[in-house]
Amino acid sequence: MAAIFLRSLVYNLLFYLLLMCWILVAIPTFLMPSRAVLIIGKSWARSSIWLMRVVCNTRVEYRGLEKIPSGPLIVASKHQSMWETFALLQFFEQPLFIVKRELMWIPFFGWYLKKLNMIGVDRTAGGRALLAMTRQAGEAVRRGRQLVIFPEGTRRPVDAPPDYKSGIAQIYVDCGVPCLPVALNSGLFWPRRTFMRYPGTLVVEFLDPLPAGLGRREFIGRVSAVIEDATKRLVETARQEQARLFGRVPNSASEKEKA
Repeated sequence: MAAIFLRSLVYNLLFYLLLMCWILVAIPTFLMPSRAVLIIGKSWARSSIWLMRVVCNTRVEYRGLEKIPSGPLIVASKHQSMWETFALLQFFEQPLFIVKRELMWIPFFGWYLKKLNMIGVDRTAGGRALLAMTRQAGEAVRRGRQLVIFPEGTRRPVDAPPDYKSGIAQIYVDCGVPCLPVALNSGLFWPRRTFMRYPGTLVVEFLDPLPAGLGRREFIGRVSAVIEDATKRLVETARQEQARLFGRVPNSASEKEKA
């Protein structure tokens, strides 16, 4: 485990150095169309994933890429780690994320988010502000963007019970577009609230899209069921791999945390 600790330390240092390099490289894109910023963002995502493979021996497998529809779309992803907040960026032509408002205040990084017309939200805001955010997201999707949203609202520990919010159902009903569920096991390799990064096979699985036109209750029931079932399967397979690699599942990657 000492080697994993050292590799994790090296990766985290290189990850943020790499981010700073891409931020500087992207400065000329302020004078270009927003597509140029997106190209830089996708390059950052791919290079960070490559770096994790080289330094931490964390391989990434993508399944179901052929199931990603073109055009306006809601992408509902399981959220276990910071990893998917940048990794999913690379698969969509006009991705839209709802981010913490404070990220918009970060020099350069926040300015890029604004140029890409990402939506900043104040999590402490009242219901009226959240409704305005939902309306803004729906309008963007109807104009052709792909909204990547985490239905549980925040990162959840691997073994935490599901906690799907109603906001995604409202956006889905308002937009009238398909929803692409996404399952993953990233929390075992990039756990929240620790800098440890573990080797193994991180899997992202794009599931069968749900058609437009479902009712709110039916949609929430179906999207949560398919994501949770697939995620449990991916987590169990990854834990078996970790047990073979380490003789046990690393405590910091598998222990149950309080939500």
